[in-house]
Amino acid sequence: MKTSRILLSGTAALALLGTSACVTDPNTGEQKASRTAIGAGAGGFLGYLLGGAIGGDTGRILGAAIGGTAGAVAGKQFDDQIRELDEQTAGSGVDVEEVGDGEAILVRLPDGVTFASGSAQINPGFYDTLNTVADSLIQYPNSLIDVYGFTDTTGSNALNQRLSEQRAQAVADYLAARGVARSRMATQGFGEQYDYLRVKTADGVAEPLNRRVEIKIIPITQEDVEAARQGN
Repeated sequence: MKTSRILLSGTAALALLGTSACVTDPNTGEQKASRTAIGAGAGGFLGYLLGGAIGGDTGRILGAAIGGTAGAVAGKQFDDQIRELDEQTAGSGVDVEEVGDGEAILVRLPDGVTFASGSAQINPGFYDTLNTVADSLIQYPNSLIDVYGFTDTTGSNALNQRLSEQRAQAVADYLAARGVARSRMATQGFGEQYDYLRVKTADGVAEPLNRRVEIKIIPITQEDVEAARQGN
């Protein structure tokens, strides 16, 4: 079905109008609206991005045996990883951006490409891109990884909630199969929530672009490791 234009969904559109925050693509120099800023401006519309790790970080840091690094080094690793991921996934439809003030890296897998409608099976054509993401996670091991699943609005809420959880789990399973420590990862499904973009189709119906998975990479420093060991 031919699309005529892209529309931000209601809450996100208001947030976009209320903020001028932009990010610059390091490959093209192009300015674009920061989805993180959109979420913050929407009063929690995308608040899950700015929250802590799923289930808290103390147990996961200890379970994953994350070593941590000194603050300055951790900052450099964050900058290197986000730059490399952006370069290595260019042209794949993947979005890579900073969440908050260096709090995390968000890797948003594209809607309608990673999964077919109603399916939690990863499209084989997307394996190479996921391999790139897995390689980055292995190269930079001092982080926790949250995997979020979403669906469009086709089907019941209950069905879509399960499907979103299955999609997040499918991506986590794939990353684990590529060698990413499963103890670093947690998954969560949001069903039909957070349909951040809508496409206005030729018949005038605004359909959500929401059949996607997001990977949130949360850097862990030596200070975080020490706090976890002390039970803080």
